[in-house]
Amino acid sequence: MVGLAAERILLADKVAAAKFGTAAPIEVPVREQQVLDQAAALAADAGIDPEKTVDFFRAQIEMSKVVQQRLHNLWTEHPELAPTQRPDLATEVRPALDRITVEFIDQLAGTEDLRNSTLRCKALLILAKEKANRQYGLDRLHDRALWGAIKPVCA
Repeated sequence: MVGLAAERILLADKVAAAKFGTAAPIEVPVREQQVLDQAAALAADAGIDPEKTVDFFRAQIEMSKVVQQRLHNLWTEHPELAPTQRPDLATEVRPALDRITVEFIDQLAGTEDLRNSTLRCKALLILAKEKANRQYGLDRLHDRALWGAIKPVCA
C-alpha cells in the first residue's frame, strides 16, 4: 500500500508538468470529488468503511497538490528546471491514477484488520515508508508528501 502511495505521489510530478504554464489550476474540486466518490463506491463494494477510505484518498489528493504547488514554485523561480514536455492527463496520467485507486481498494480491504491506531501499525507503516523511500529514491519533498499520504492508514 505504501509503495502504491509512493507511485501516486510521483505521478504528481507529471500532473504538475501537464499543468505548468497553462491556465489549468492545481486544485480541481470537481475532479477531486469524482475521485472521492469513486473511492467511496469501491469501498462499499469491497465491504470496507467508505468514510475511512475517503479520508485515505483525501490525504492522497492533498499531498499530490502539495507536490504540484512546490514544483510549480520551483519551476517559476528556476525556469531552467521546468519540464520540457507536457504529459497528457487524460491518456497518460489518469489511467495510472485509476489503476492505483483500484489497487488501493484491494490493499485497504486486505489489511483492514491490521489498520488501527496501535504502535505496531505505526511502526510497520514507518518501516514501509523507509523501504519505499529507498525503492523509489524519494527526495525530501516526496518523502514528506508520502508521509502525509499514508498517515491515515493507522487511524
